[in-house]
Amino acid sequence: MEFEQAYDAFVEYHRKRRKGERLRRLNEGHRHAEKMLLEKVWWPAFRNFDGLHPEYEVSDFKDGNRFLDFAFLEANLRLDIEVDGHRSHAKDISRDKFSDHLMRQNHLTLDGWKIIRFSYDDIAEKPRMCQQLLLQFMGRWATNKLSRPIYELRAEERDILRIGLRDSTGKLTVTEICLRLGIGDKKARKHLCALVAAGLIAPSRNNAQRIRSYRLTAAADIDLLGI
Repeated sequence: MEFEQAYDAFVEYHRKRRKGERLRRLNEGHRHAEKMLLEKVWWPAFRNFDGLHPEYEVSDFKDGNRFLDFAFLEANLRLDIEVDGHRSHAKDISRDKFSDHLMRQNHLTLDGWKIIRFSYDDIAEKPRMCQQLLLQFMGRWATNKLSRPIYELRAEERDILRIGLRDSTGKLTVTEICLRLGIGDKKARKHLCALVAAGLIAPSRNNAQRIRSYRLTAAADIDLLGI
């Protein structure tokens, strides 16, 4: 299924299940920036919108209601994903509104929410970086009903982790993986991308346009992985 078809079905699904203020916020609050996040970041990373809710209503710490740009809900995981345009910077709002904004976020955290914020510019200009951040998050926090990681490692992916754990620099490159495992460039990149999705490795430089090497994350623990 192509993005536009999936996107239209996604929005229509939520429209049919809302009324009143919740429907109004979906119609008026879900605009260009929010759609761009889905098109450039979420869809390329996951190829579905399962568990994702646009303009999601939550109780406010001031006994009112507020709406999150997106909420991802799965089992015991609650993730708030926000898109921040340049006009939402602190210099463009009053001191009171700025304090209120921070306190709202603090209360969301106290209520068990995890929060990821993307700037409009990063979504537009560095979508791959945003994709990898979400993939790493899901690999670290998203679980199935048995509370196990959503990703099952293959033998060659375990071998890649062993290489990283035993290397003094802790860095992994496509060239090294090809040489050590005797596999081709395409297959090595596929395994590395899968390990990024599992939250076990990450690009050595998060802001690099071209990824030259990877590093192990804290989740790549010998005892935890059984390798």
